[in-house]
Amino acid sequence: MEQSLDYFAVLGGIEENIVLDYFDDVFSMVESNFVKNFRRFEALVRPSYLLESPYKEILIAAARGDGKYYSVLRKARLSETVGEQVIEALIDLNILRVEYSRETPLKSYPKQKIKKELRSYRIQDKLRFVQPFMRFWFGFVAFYADELRAGKSERFLKNFIEHYERLRSLIYEQLCDALLVEHFSSQNPLKSSGSYWTQQNEFDILAVTDDKKVILGECKYKDRKVCKNELTKLKVKAVQSGLNVDTYALFSKDGFSNELLQTKDEGLLLFDLNDLKSLL
Repeated sequence: MEQSLDYFAVLGGIEENIVLDYFDDVFSMVESNFVKNFRRFEALVRPSYLLESPYKEILIAAARGDGKYYSVLRKARLSETVGEQVIEALIDLNILRVEYSRETPLKSYPKQKIKKELRSYRIQDKLRFVQPFMRFWFGFVAFYADELRAGKSERFLKNFIEHYERLRSLIYEQLCDALLVEHFSSQNPLKSSGSYWTQQNEFDILAVTDDKKVILGECKYKDRKVCKNELTKLKVKAVQSGLNVDTYALFSKDGFSNELLQTKDEGLLLFDLNDLKSLL
């Protein structure tokens, strides 16, 4: 499962047949394909004009940042008018999708006064890539494309090794969200799910069932067991954000401490990497 997730974070969404060495780790796989066969993989970015301005700038900004709508426009250095047109085109092409904010608006009615320090704050939706491959390309490859065409790979590989965790973590969170949807599908289907962010905090998963029960989730893709202090920290963040949580869900690559496993709490769900097999 670990290797499958690593490969999916890079190659997910590619429809062409690609021969891979089962014994390659993700770093060796990326070097043998995206360095030694760069032009072949560049041709998989379709339509090809995505590699040109202004599409390229929007996609790089979305892939290398937090994905917040106006943050993407600012990093891409495009006006809101032009940027919004480009984003709409990318959504129509099914390259990007919008994950809508569920943050409560600062104003309950139009003439309500808000604190001075909050007046410039804008609630932002997030831009997500439909295919993991496109997020990988514009998050890691496109920035070094000229160097890779010239056969220079040192900076690309160094950056990938240093920041690969960021790529894999989001994919893991999205798979965990899908797992939670499946878990509740037969008993109490989810009305909404996905990541959740406010001005103060961000959460990997916040889901609401049809009967308005709130599930808050934390995803840990680390080479160590998740301990009870992670649950404690999640509960503190929930209180800070004014969330009334009915169930906490923890997802861990390497399992859980004995203390957590022995916790007899109907309001706690624990999932490890093997549970993702149900999505296959």
